[in-house]
Amino acid sequence: MKKLLLIAGCVLTLVGCQSRLFEGVPAEANLQPVYPLHLTGAGQEVFLTDYYPQWIGADSVSARDGVTVKPLAEDWSRFEVSAPEGNYVTTLDVWKGGKSVSIVALSGDRNEENYLFTAGSMMKVVTVVSEHKPEQVVALWQNNRLPDDCIVPVEGAFGVIIPKDARDMERSFLRIYAADKEGLYNDVLVPLNRGQVIRDVKELNRHDNQAQVLYSLMIDRFMNGNPENDKPLNRPDVLPKVDYQGGDLKGISQKIDDGFFQDLGITTIWISPITQNPYDAWGQNVDPDTKFSGYHGYWPIYTTVIDERFGTDPELRELLDKAHANGMNVILDYVANHLHINSPVLQAHPDWTTPLYLPDGRKNLELWDEQRLTTWFDVHIPTLDLEREEVCQPMTDSALYWVANYDFDGFRHDACKHIPLNYWRMLCHKMKTRFPERKLWQIGETYGSPELIGSYVKSGMIDAQFDFNIYHTTRDVLLEDRQMKDIADEVSRSTAAYGSHHTMGNITGNHDKPRFISLAGGALSPHEPDKYAGWHRTVGVGDPVGYKKLALMNAIITTIPGVPCIYQGDEYGIPGANDPDNRYMMVFDGYSEIEQAQKALTKELIALRRTRMPLIYGDMKTLWLEGNLWVFAREYMGEYVVVAINNGAEAAQAECKLPAGYPVQTLQTNFDSASSLESETLKINLAPYSFEVMTLAE
Repeated sequence: MKKLLLIAGCVLTLVGCQSRLFEGVPAEANLQPVYPLHLTGAGQEVFLTDYYPQWIGADSVSARDGVTVKPLAEDWSRFEVSAPEGNYVTTLDVWKGGKSVSIVALSGDRNEENYLFTAGSMMKVVTVVSEHKPEQVVALWQNNRLPDDCIVPVEGAFGVIIPKDARDMERSFLRIYAADKEGLYNDVLVPLNRGQVIRDVKELNRHDNQAQVLYSLMIDRFMNGNPENDKPLNRPDVLPKVDYQGGDLKGISQKIDDGFFQDLGITTIWISPITQNPYDAWGQNVDPDTKFSGYHGYWPIYTTVIDERFGTDPELRELLDKAHANGMNVILDYVANHLHINSPVLQAHPDWTTPLYLPDGRKNLELWDEQRLTTWFDVHIPTLDLEREEVCQPMTDSALYWVANYDFDGFRHDACKHIPLNYWRMLCHKMKTRFPERKLWQIGETYGSPELIGSYVKSGMIDAQFDFNIYHTTRDVLLEDRQMKDIADEVSRSTAAYGSHHTMGNITGNHDKPRFISLAGGALSPHEPDKYAGWHRTVGVGDPVGYKKLALMNAIITTIPGVPCIYQGDEYGIPGANDPDNRYMMVFDGYSEIEQAQKALTKELIALRRTRMPLIYGDMKTLWLEGNLWVFAREYMGEYVVVAINNGAEAAQAECKLPAGYPVQTLQTNFDSASSLESETLKINLAPYSFEVMTLAE
């Protein structure tokens, strides 16, 4: 009888929650889910545009669960939050025109033992399983907090009812947060298509950010498609290695036509800066003595002019059209921190820069942390004083020019941590106010702690940053005698800081780092001057074990949360030291047998990433972590993938049980390991320096 009453109650709740609950909510506040606010105690200042960038102000903001708010401005554009200590999840409610939307607020630390995952869905109810029953659950559709009665008991779990409002949007998201006295749980993200749970990757498209795979390329060093625009400096004081070599926009279009990116599985192409750079040489290297051309694009003379050595307006539009026609995004690398000293803007406004000399008489050059917001990169590229309104306004307008006049899909932003927060707030406000329906994604470059990196990652600033902490930890573990636990811990820190379903960039390397394969093979020591080495000797791979370790790197970045990013040439293992030795002209054929095998392996990993929903939206759980062996699972809607990484010179074995609530499925290996799943027991056997990705048998 009690069971029948419970079922009847659930049916009535289901009917109520599947009516439209959020009619009249301002559309601009509900287009994209808003990033959570991490509560820090008393007197925490919050900018409303960090969460709702289109709104300069609101009618009011209210809070729950002992959290208090008070305005710091009459229009609530800034307000103060004070929160009690403890582990809990709550929401702040932002009111405008009699309707409210929410900001999730999290207090406390993530407890790795607290684990939620989606077991499936039926009758518009998503079933969520937890090994430890949470004391508190908050669910949202987009930015609307669902009533508590839309979270219903399900045997051994709980269900979250999808509101009828979701039918009105092609793409929306259900979000679930939970806590108990021991800590926070992982957050759950469920993508919806017209209110239906997405289970098939075929329903995803290039605008689904969690499904992206980036490819980073330097235009001048990628493909020469139009030799007529080649204009190297050809000066005796500029060595060929740092002169223009002819790559251009036309060359990228040709490689799209050739199917290069599509064959590899790329969804987003990140191109280096295209703005006008100087026609003469600058900077000075000693031993060997050489100046540099601006082939890299990071010395802008004009911020809204295409450098003719890279191409023309029609060629840029052709590139964007071809990419989009093939289901790929293109994001533009944009430089806001500085201008070249000969820029007409600086000639007209020499006072727009930060001071070159510090009060103690030192030159303010390359003081990356001591003078983070004012230091210059070099004497010929002064840092702009972007804290000043009269400087920030035109520079944000210059960035906006590229998305207003061209169909770019967003930006890669250079040197984010050296640019003040007001710039990012202004740029994002302008972008999202002017182009509310555009799916523009922004990723930045910041080296530092998760706290510093995360201070820029907000709905009203930039969407993501490259996770250099994961990269450096992974590199060190794979190169040195360190345990896999160090990588697992760094991944946990990342998801705790940025969310379990963040879009932070997980890189193989970039144009400012020595090639990983040369470090892994021992041809380059991580302790030697890596730029000097590239000038004075040919840096190869060294021991072929470097290829195996590069494969481990690719296996990790394609299976953990975040967006994998391949730097040009890392798909097959091009060697090299640091800049400029990591910037050779791209090679597209003539690979050795081992390079061909490496590229094939990279393609297979990317294909798995793109064709398995658990590797895109799955919730992550470590199953085994001992010595050189790390085994983890990612589960989504009753389907899971098991990943095993062995960084040891010896074979490794593990025997572990699947998390409680995982269905028993038939898993297949994809990389020829002797691994199996029997009942609930997973047996892993990996050869030295190898990995396995076990997926649902087809």
